[in-house]
Amino acid sequence: MGYRTRVRRVTNLDNRSQDSAPDLVQLLAGEELLTLADVAERLDLAITRAYDLLNDRKFIAWRSPEGTRLVPASFFNDKGSINKYVSGVITVLSDGGYNDEEILAHLFSADDSLPGRPIDGLQGHLAREVIRRAQAAAF
Repeated sequence: MGYRTRVRRVTNLDNRSQDSAPDLVQLLAGEELLTLADVAERLDLAITRAYDLLNDRKFIAWRSPEGTRLVPASFFNDKGSINKYVSGVITVLSDGGYNDEEILAHLFSADDSLPGRPIDGLQGHLAREVIRRAQAAAF
């Protein structure tokens, strides 16, 4: 009667085992990682506004094994703002069924066809190609 059923989209993620997912600790090992307080300082915002941006999915955070939420510094440009393409890729992959860890793995895993990693492509002229590939991967 008044019940709504939620349709779950089957994606290529459903066929992956947890063992095949790259280890985020290794993928993020060489990255500069920021706490949310660092993010607020970098963006010149109050800490509560940094939490709002996180909740609005303008960027995502990785929860370290110690439990601290960390944000890769490569999500931000040298002008002190969030890279607009990062938010776009997060949205596209989230809509396609990726969770935050899978999004981070996608962005920080090497892709020989790009060349490099998708996160590096978002900083330069490959940004539109990275987003196009994210759309293809997500659906």
